[in-house]
Amino acid sequence: MTSTAAGRGAEAAPDADAVVLCHDLRKRYGDLEAVAGVSFTVRRGEVFGLLGPNGAGKTTTIEILEGIRDADGGDLAVLGLDPRRQARQIKARIGVQLQTSSLYPYLTVSELIELFGRFFPRHLPLAELLDALDLNEKRDAQTRTLSGGQQQRLSVALALVNDPELVFLDEPTTGLDPAARRALWDVVRDLRRRGRSVLLTTHYMEEAEALCDRLAIMDHGRILDLGTADELVSRRFHERAVHFEHVAALDDARLAAFAGVDRVAHEGDEVLLYTSDVPATIGAVLAATDALGVQPAGLAVRQASLEDVFLDLTGRALRD
Repeated sequence: MTSTAAGRGAEAAPDADAVVLCHDLRKRYGDLEAVAGVSFTVRRGEVFGLLGPNGAGKTTTIEILEGIRDADGGDLAVLGLDPRRQARQIKARIGVQLQTSSLYPYLTVSELIELFGRFFPRHLPLAELLDALDLNEKRDAQTRTLSGGQQQRLSVALALVNDPELVFLDEPTTGLDPAARRALWDVVRDLRRRGRSVLLTTHYMEEAEALCDRLAIMDHGRILDLGTADELVSRRFHERAVHFEHVAALDDARLAAFAGVDRVAHEGDEVLLYTSDVPATIGAVLAATDALGVQPAGLAVRQASLEDVFLDLTGRALRD
């Protein structure tokens, strides 16, 4: 999406209702422009998703908002304050997910949460955090003994210890099993119910669709599009997707000539045919594969999704 469209997303919320205002944000490392004019707004009580492949500029953008890095240009405000001049005041009111593998490895889970709580004038009770992140069984375990998923849950507990108004979560469910991932989704939804705001990145499209009120898709330091999941899909797709495993003898030119097909895409070993006439396209696929003496494995039809939008904008899947 152009910067004009990104700006339109940023202007959608009045200033009084915004906890993050970010306009034309820029950051350069030598010849690399890691953040190249990013604009968006996060509203109070909103879960906002920042999606992009590795190297898109997401982490740099978040670290600037957290006051960890300085921007080279642009206007920004977090909770009405400027991270460049008021980082200390901001940090008392936000929660930041940290990597815990090197944080006081010989402290127990309870000791570490209580230590972080003492850094703030007010903090949530230890028992509440242990319950919310399912860490009761590990309350007396040294942090160095935790599994990767347990460390992820502890990092989120530390981000919530001061009952923040705005929480930054960077791929919070990486390494969690499906049950633990959905339990953490409940934590994020509870934050929204209590009027808190969350800015998260994720490598799980299902997670983005389930949690995020709005999303920005980012690549090469720029926001390509911004909106709700439904808005992002409806702007680009009015077709359904016929998909099946790639057949070597069917190149893109031949696939694009099938009846009803508007465009062809690939995701891993799968062919995606976006079509306005599903019966005609499926008929063409079956006729072509039958003539080749092969079966189109995994042949199915689905509505266009956020994954399709991401693939269309960036040319790759989210987890690439």
